[in-house]
Amino acid sequence: MRQIGFSTGALAYADFRLGLGMMQRKRLPAIELSALRQNELLPLLDAIRTLDLSDFKYISIHAPSQFDRKVEGALCDRLSNETWREWPIIIHPDAVYDFSLWRDLGSAICVENMDKRKPIGRSARELALIFRELPDATFCFDIGHARQYDSTMTEAYLILREFGARLRQVHVSEVNTSSRHAPLSYASMLSFREVAHLIPSHVPLILETPVKEEDIATEIAKVSEALPLDKHTMVA
Repeated sequence: MRQIGFSTGALAYADFRLGLGMMQRKRLPAIELSALRQNELLPLLDAIRTLDLSDFKYISIHAPSQFDRKVEGALCDRLSNETWREWPIIIHPDAVYDFSLWRDLGSAICVENMDKRKPIGRSARELALIFRELPDATFCFDIGHARQYDSTMTEAYLILREFGARLRQVHVSEVNTSSRHAPLSYASMLSFREVAHLIPSHVPLILETPVKEEDIATEIAKVSEALPLDKHTMVA
């Protein structure tokens, strides 16, 4: 079975402890500790040693999606102290000012493909330029971003074929025209199935769908239907 979990930020805005508690009660095997805003990162990193994460088989950290240029070096230094954990650190490439600072974090960095609002990182061609700057980085495939950028799923196919060897985790949600995350619709589920066979069974799925705790199981069931494991699924 796939390891499926949520981003703490999807379940509880700016409250990683609340999101963590929801996933612990549901006994989910995967979690992304989210610090999407700059002022959330240090409290999260400072708290990690106090959190009970023992039941999770997969853990990642989502770095801020935007930050001040003047703090970029300090932010990278602080994240470098966490690389010994071997948890992926998800970054938005459009937030980066100086790629050389992030390059020092090596394979701990996990680059996410972007939605149509962003100037870079949306297509296979644009991602290739980013991985040229971060040659050791791994890849977080945001399938909702890919569908919003190209609803035919052609770009999603190209991205997975080109960077599948780097794939470390998948973000799952529906992304609307305003680039906001939403629960999966039937239309998005059908679209996702078109590339499900390109996502290896060992790659964790992290949901970014904003749902209430009582709706977690329902959303996971939809994701399992949209990205099924069957005989056609590629396994690394």
